[in-house]
Parts: sequence; structure tokens; C-alpha cells
Amino acid sequence: MYDLSKVVVSSSPHIKAEDDTRSLMLDVLIALIPALAVAVFTFGPRALVLTVISMIACGVFEALYCKITKQPVTVGDLSAMVTGALIAFNIPVSAPWWLPVLGAMFAIIIVKMLFGGLGRNFMNPALGARAFLLASWPALMTTWTDPHTALPLFGKVDVVSTATPLVALKNGTLPDASALDLLLGQTGGVIGETSALALLVGGIYLLYRKVITINIPAAYILTVAVITFLFPMGGVARLDWMLSQVLSGGLMLGAIFMATDYVTSPVTPKGQIIFGVGCGLLTVFIRYFGGLPEGVSYSILIMNTLVWAIDKATHPRKFGYALDKKEAK
Repeated sequence: MYDLSKVVVSSSPHIKAEDDTRSLMLDVLIALIPALAVAVFTFGPRALVLTVISMIACGVFEALYCKITKQPVTVGDLSAMVTGALIAFNIPVSAPWWLPVLGAMFAIIIVKMLFGGLGRNFMNPALGARAFLLASWPALMTTWTDPHTALPLFGKVDVVSTATPLVALKNGTLPDASALDLLLGQTGGVIGETSALALLVGGIYLLYRKVITINIPAAYILTVAVITFLFPMGGVARLDWMLSQVLSGGLMLGAIFMATDYVTSPVTPKGQIIFGVGCGLLTVFIRYFGGLPEGVSYSILIMNTLVWAIDKATHPRKFGYALDKKEAK
């Protein structure tokens, strides 16, 4: 006979799956490879060096924190590697090597581990690091280089900075780069945001692997597309303005890889759509009326703080539970 006292009863659904945190994070790293390949082609091997430094730094800081606090070392789940790659993707290729290291320290220790580790942080660690670096070293975080400029692997980069497409859009004009250039990533910008096509390829892979759903990316990107199409600036043709807004900056990177973070995004389908629409609205608002030309990072961070309210408002109604005596009366 079975010992019923050892039977664990839980609510449905009862699904057995082979996926774990490590496999999910590995899929994200694989999905980032196309964008990294384009970055190396566009900006040179320095882009790869900064990405590797950032990933190693994230792993080291997480391991050190776990050792100091006498917790199990969690580097093996690869979440720190994903954070490191995304931090590098959010900095210019001209940045000094210590910049992603400081970003890694802030992301892992302050945003992630001090809140209890993976699954307990209330904001995306990589975006938190980007906001910290942008506030602390704005000049280093906004110095862009022309594509295919020869850069040293290490050391100071002494090049003439160039404007990104978003700077032109902020002034109400179309960028010099064509829509094809924006799609292929042949423009100035941070390491991982320039090629919309490479990011879309990575997103398709994540959808195929069922790591993410279409809800947040579609709601986010479509919201930006609709608003910018309806309300162009400077008398620019609607379609050209909309394409430039959608293909420029960190929209694809944020919508596909950071707004979809399991920990800091809603769990319900309806909540995910609300979250994506909110991110899109805030992105356009900051781009149009804010002091910075880009609004993706801050829009996601703001919506991260509202996830609890969105989940509460969109939580499915319970059916079949028993009323207590007072409710029954």
C-alpha cells in the first residue's frame, strides 16, 4: 500500500518539462548571437571583447557574492551571462573596458543579488545597469563611432563621434541612414541595438523555442508603430517616419530581449499586452517630449515597477472555491 501522508497535492496544470533556467538562458544567449555577429562586423572585434568582459564580470561578481554570503553559487544557471551580454549590448563600442565591469557590479550585486537573486529582482538588471551608467558617465555612454571605423581592442578610443538616427528624429528630421541601413545595422549606436534584422532573427528563434511569447514584443512594437505613423513630426511622410522610429534605437532589443524578462514582466497574457502597450506609449512620449532621444530603457524600467499592479488587475478569476460562513449568508 502507498503511504498517502507522503503524497503531495498541487493544483493543475501538472506539466512535466525538461526546460530549466539554464536551458532557457542558453537559448537567450544563442538568440543574441546574430546581433553580436553584426556588431562585430560593423564595429570590429572590440565589440566582442567588451561583451566577453561584461559577461565574465557578471559571473565573477555573482560568484563572489554567493561565496561571501555563503550561498550556493548560481553562476551555472547562465542568467549572469545573459545579463552581461545585455549590458554590453547597451553600451557604445567606444566605451572603456571598465565601464561594463562597473555596470556588471551594479546589475548583479545591487539590482539582482541584494533583492534575493534570480526571480526576486523588481527591475531588469541590465537596464538598471544602463540607467546607472548613463546617469554617472553620460559622455561615455553617448559617444558613437561610425560603422567600420578601425578601433583598438583595448585602451582609449580616440575617434570623432557621430550622431545616431535617433538624434535626427529628435530634431524632427529623418536620419541620413536609409531604412535598409537601419534594418542591417549600418549606423551608429550601442553595440547590440543597431541591426533590427539580427534582433528579429533572435526573437523568432526564442518564439520557436517557446522561451517568450509574442504578446509583449508585438504590443510594444505595434504601439510605437501606430503612434508614430499617426503623429509624425516635422512634416515628414508618415511611413518613412514610422519605419525610422521602429527600426532605430533600442526598440527591437528592448521589446524582444528585455521587456520579456520572466521576472520583471506580467504572467498573464492580458497583462503582457497591457505591459507592452505601456512600454510603447512611454517610449514615444520620451522620444517626443523627453530630454533624451531614446526612451526604451526608461519605459521598460517604469513599467517594471507596475508589474505587480498589472498582475493583480489581470489575474484570472477563481472558480469553484468554497465560501466561508459569512460570505454564504
